[in-house]
Amino acid sequence: MTTFRELHAGRFVMPNAWDAGSAVLLTEAGFPAIATTSAGIAFSMAKGDHTLPDGAPAVSRDSMFERMREITAASAVPVNGDLEGGYGAAPAKVAETITLAREIGLAGGNIEDFDGRELYDVELAVERIVAAREAAGADFVLTARTDGQMLRTPASLSESIDRANRFRAAGADCLYVPGVNDLDPIRTLVREIDGPVNVVIGLGTSTLTVGDLQDAGVTRISLGGSIARAALGFIRRSAHELATQGTITFAADQIPQAELNQLFANHPG
Repeated sequence: MTTFRELHAGRFVMPNAWDAGSAVLLTEAGFPAIATTSAGIAFSMAKGDHTLPDGAPAVSRDSMFERMREITAASAVPVNGDLEGGYGAAPAKVAETITLAREIGLAGGNIEDFDGRELYDVELAVERIVAAREAAGADFVLTARTDGQMLRTPASLSESIDRANRFRAAGADCLYVPGVNDLDPIRTLVREIDGPVNVVIGLGTSTLTVGDLQDAGVTRISLGGSIARAALGFIRRSAHELATQGTITFAADQIPQAELNQLFANHPG
């Protein structure tokens, strides 16, 4: 099997799972790696994603890691963890989170420069990546995520690119600038960031495709919570049909019971 690090020498798609069952289905589809989604995991627990008044994640690190452990156990391919902001501002706390990520079998993970309210000061953000790199070891693929474009702050694209390059110099293996959903600025990211770039698709009304992004030179394509949100949308539509019409046309999209039994009987976990 190609290692997660080796995948970053080419181009690949990495969809996001929120539980063991979704991890098995995504792996079965043939993707060379999958990721977790903190939003999808939170929603599956009937919690919000970064909605608490103090900006803290709605799901504790212990609960999030318990679910990610189930995902890695069920997956036959490398798993990248959504490690949010590292579960603490201090570099030492980020390093601790990376160590735990390695212990549960994650092949890599994302660290954000966002504390739930605003971006960390760039110097502290760099120190956090340095600490993460030291804890990561040689094989763990460290992704540094900068959220200025997602937050629609006054941060310019050039400022986000500068942060990404500083994180690269601090030891990040892959760089992630969510919130950039048009091809021209994505091409700018690929051209001006000194390292592999991750781009997320499926957010909002963006119509970007895998082909578009790979033609633009994007190394890694993820989907965040898009598949999880789509699954919840299907549940809502099914419930509405049943409650208002008394019909179950949605049942035509089921995976047969015997097929699921066989699929899950064969998964690594």
